[in-house]
Amino acid sequence: MQKVRVLIVDDEGLSRQRIRRLVQAEPDAEVIGECANGVEAVQAIREHSPDVVCLDVQMPELDGFGVLQQLGGAPAPKVLFVTAYDEHALRAFDVHAVDYVLKPVDADRFRTAFDRARRAHLQSSAADRLGQLLDTVRRVSDGGAPSPADIALGSAPVGESTTATVANGATRYASRVLVKHDGRMFFVKVGDIDWIEADRNYVRLHVGKTAHTIRERISHIEETLDPRMFARIHRSTIVNLNRVREMQQWFSGDYVVILESGARLRLSRHYRDRVERQVGAA
Repeated sequence: MQKVRVLIVDDEGLSRQRIRRLVQAEPDAEVIGECANGVEAVQAIREHSPDVVCLDVQMPELDGFGVLQQLGGAPAPKVLFVTAYDEHALRAFDVHAVDYVLKPVDADRFRTAFDRARRAHLQSSAADRLGQLLDTVRRVSDGGAPSPADIALGSAPVGESTTATVANGATRYASRVLVKHDGRMFFVKVGDIDWIEADRNYVRLHVGKTAHTIRERISHIEETLDPRMFARIHRSTIVNLNRVREMQQWFSGDYVVILESGARLRLSRHYRDRVERQVGAA
């Protein structure tokens, strides 16, 4: 089991000792360091990249809020503020702290707050792994190692066959989709599809500002698409990973996936786990 790496920052030795004991009581957490002031904290965070920082608000020279300002745009850990004054609570949430704990630190209250920080870290880790997958896919599309779909230029369109296996054992995925529009029949390149949504026994292919409807189940079309290029993020949604601009954390472990077109799609907790497995296999 991977440990949650925790940095403790407090100018009071007894307070650091108390927090250290509480963190060590958590089976999946480890203390990677302690700092007695904000300057040391900035250096330690940059050097060790902890997952969670238990951060005192009031410290000489550089307080807890100053520590976060010094970090600037660098990737920040999940912050659990420790303060003697309840008046700091609102400002703590203004800087996106996960939670805050009042001194003297109560064990049950700390356990609740730390569990919130742990879950926030795990959720952001899933988003980071999805980001790594996006980078991998973009490298492929920019001229890196070709996918089976790039190798098999003659692969059949969706609606005429499912996935097949070529001689070297690689899977051949569909490279185009047959659609009908205004009395015409033509092919849409799979790579041109931004995202796909289900509507009972039909799916809509969103290609730029145009949407094409075909009679197909989303579970079947998912099987024909290269999983390194497309991910199912909801029971009714498949997204082209090349079109993803950013992800934002939403409610209850869900995320909002924002495409280059501005479309906002939901990544549900259930499919987030599947996306994580795709990332691990990439």
